[in-house]
Amino acid sequence: MVQGGKEVSPISQLIKAEKIPYLVKIRQKFQQDYLTDQEIIQKIRTDIDRQALLEKVEPGQTIGITAGSRGIANIVLVTKTLVEAVKEKGAVPVIIPAMGSHGGATAQGQEAILAGYGITEETMGCPIHSSMDTLQIGTIEGIPVYFGSFAAACQGIIVVNRIKAHTNFRGSYESGLMKMLAVGLGKQRGAALCHTEGFAAMARRLPLIGGEILRKAPILMGVALLENAYERTCQIEILPACEIEEREPLLLQAAKARMGRIYFDSCDILVVRQIGKNFSGDGMDPNVVGRFSSQFVEGGLEAKRVGILDLSEETYGSAVGMGKADIVCRRLYEKLDMAATYANFLTTGNPFDYKIPIILDNDLSVFQALIGSCWNIDRENPEFILIKNSLEIEEILVSPALLAKCPYPDQIEILSEPFPLEFDSEGNLVTVF
Repeated sequence: MVQGGKEVSPISQLIKAEKIPYLVKIRQKFQQDYLTDQEIIQKIRTDIDRQALLEKVEPGQTIGITAGSRGIANIVLVTKTLVEAVKEKGAVPVIIPAMGSHGGATAQGQEAILAGYGITEETMGCPIHSSMDTLQIGTIEGIPVYFGSFAAACQGIIVVNRIKAHTNFRGSYESGLMKMLAVGLGKQRGAALCHTEGFAAMARRLPLIGGEILRKAPILMGVALLENAYERTCQIEILPACEIEEREPLLLQAAKARMGRIYFDSCDILVVRQIGKNFSGDGMDPNVVGRFSSQFVEGGLEAKRVGILDLSEETYGSAVGMGKADIVCRRLYEKLDMAATYANFLTTGNPFDYKIPIILDNDLSVFQALIGSCWNIDRENPEFILIKNSLEIEEILVSPALLAKCPYPDQIEILSEPFPLEFDSEGNLVTVF
């Protein structure tokens, strides 16, 4: 159909009557304590020295320092501090990408991810050895245990990771040091073996495989990082290899207590402006948005309809998590790199997060279609939430109808009067919040 000299989509005609509600900007209140840069450096250096964790490192030895694929707060500072500590012993620090199948399961892709975070040979002052090569270092309960070949040849390895809740299963170990050992340093082959029996078995397999690696690989220590809901480092634990198995479950409990969340139990419509691997391994964290790809975990927001508008640049075309949405903008689809996305699927074996949702031409159409397709709602006053991504949830937009039902009023602060969202002539959202 042509209207005013411009072709109009038939879909746009079907949904043009749907009214997007005015929204209110609110601030969600979370625990705010964090460590300064100087405190981070001092904590790492003091704990390493106090526990003499580098005492046996000799000049000329190669010491691997892991770096993962998540957007971890202060990861450049943490990594650089470890590099300098190793250099002071006369040893040779080498950064090892430990990402399982991320980066399209290629050495180049994984090195590019680190560069995106600011971890390069120039900024770190040491080599980066990116490889997908593995070797079998053991067997546990009939499961072959694979480990990065280069890491296995190092004289010592420092394992670094953030401790947090996993998005697809619950257990004593979820996302953290044991996962970095079993999945990250296992490269694609090891990660695939961890996922072979699905998420039902992950709570058992992670410590099983991770424990075997602790016994067989030259692990010196673990650096466990905890973040508050504002993505700021709030706690660091330097653990000798022999204490990782015992301490990590306690750190996971502490991390879960600090998690950000949306202070509403349910809504009609949730729109997420961006998803990406830099926000969550699932593109958008189901612990926040409530749509899990696994039957072995639940929680978060209960939304009748979910829409996504865009992919982050830092995700390098990986659209993991798009399957959680009902409708997405064409902009997201055009940025989709199927190789980068499907490599992760072939590792996890769970297709839910990788399926392509309904695609509409612009943001406005996504908003209107979400409302128009939602059953049993008050279309004049829908319960609506708009967030930037699943990490930055301090300031979000909600409709007045939903705000009136907030079950945690003491945890939010109202920052604006209701206002309309603005879209450009192409139907793209231009409102900034």
